[in-house]
Amino acid sequence: MGLPLDGMRVVELSSFVASPLGGMTLAQLGADVIRVDQIGGGPDIDRWPLAPSGRSLYWAGLNKGKRSVTVDLRSAEGRKIVADLIAESGIVLTNAPRRDGLTYQQLRERRPDLIYVQLVGKRGGGNAVDYTVNAALGFPLVTGPEDHDGPVNHVLPAWDIACGLYLAVGLLAAERQRLRTGAGQYLEVALSDVALATAGNLGYLAEAQFGEPRRRIGNHLFGDFGRDFATGDGRRVLVLTLSARHWRDLLAATGLGEVAEALERALGADFTKAADRYTYREALCGIFTPWFAARTCGQIEEAFQGTSVLWARYRDFAELVADDSAALRAEPLIGELDQPGIGRHLAPGSPLVLGGLQRPPAPAPLLGQHTDEVLGELLSLPKDALDDLRARRVIGERE
Repeated sequence: MGLPLDGMRVVELSSFVASPLGGMTLAQLGADVIRVDQIGGGPDIDRWPLAPSGRSLYWAGLNKGKRSVTVDLRSAEGRKIVADLIAESGIVLTNAPRRDGLTYQQLRERRPDLIYVQLVGKRGGGNAVDYTVNAALGFPLVTGPEDHDGPVNHVLPAWDIACGLYLAVGLLAAERQRLRTGAGQYLEVALSDVALATAGNLGYLAEAQFGEPRRRIGNHLFGDFGRDFATGDGRRVLVLTLSARHWRDLLAATGLGEVAEALERALGADFTKAADRYTYREALCGIFTPWFAARTCGQIEEAFQGTSVLWARYRDFAELVADDSAALRAEPLIGELDQPGIGRHLAPGSPLVLGGLQRPPAPAPLLGQHTDEVLGELLSLPKDALDDLRARRVIGERE
């Protein structure tokens, strides 16, 4: 059984996170995604983290399953080759600067039904990256300990990730419209718009408009009961409730039902309600803290087994991959990947399980690995023409 996007071809001119993630998402669904880079690689070719070989784990992780072509994008002849590829493929995904010969208007003259998906920083112009968008939006000022004075930046590029998935969804929507109508599409996605929309959709903006801007609450869960607790064996666990059932199961598992009822009476509260659990979160933490402190992680796991209690033991990345990566190897998503230039390591495939099947991860290409293959296959360039282009540095060598 084939993959859903078998037969779709996308030319990708991109770098960093959002656009490459959008392309990889499509590749994992079966699309032939051809990433085109400047000879020598784009600005993300050496982005950290690096493998012991010096190759970028970041680049390899975001380009799995694609084909790689390198050309001299600074030359008119190199851009003409890319324009030919786009005209043949009919879909382009990019966050690259606009270049003569590769604009939507110019390409559309050659391919009227072209789908051109452009990622920008800010709508209407202006640079922005995940980190600057996050700073301007307010999240660093509600992240961190309650008594902290100043911003706390987030380590996860959440807006890049959301934007990459929006790019993939938007491209598929445009392609569906083309199938129905024959019409192409220019689709623009602004990173700042994705972040702003998310802040609005989650209620942060309206909350501030109504006079209740979010404030720092440390590791407490906003709107319900949840926090980290120290265990008897020196670890920490996260425990939280999102419903009355979760609360009842937490009380039953810990045996603290009578204590919680006494606290309810004293405070005039009803802890089956999320609002009261949140309002009196500090008092509730006071009754649960000794229970966790008296037990190991194993004992806590045993107590919560078979219940609806939401909890997890905190682990760092090193622990996650320790013991010969046993925890990762047990995950259906993860497979062993022999990545050229990096070696064997565990890597994820697509989180989408299609037809009950979890497809293994495909390696990322070496930079320029498929230049001759793609140009020969799609543009019918013979070997002597490819050799001439390479001799004149219009196309690149395999890195």
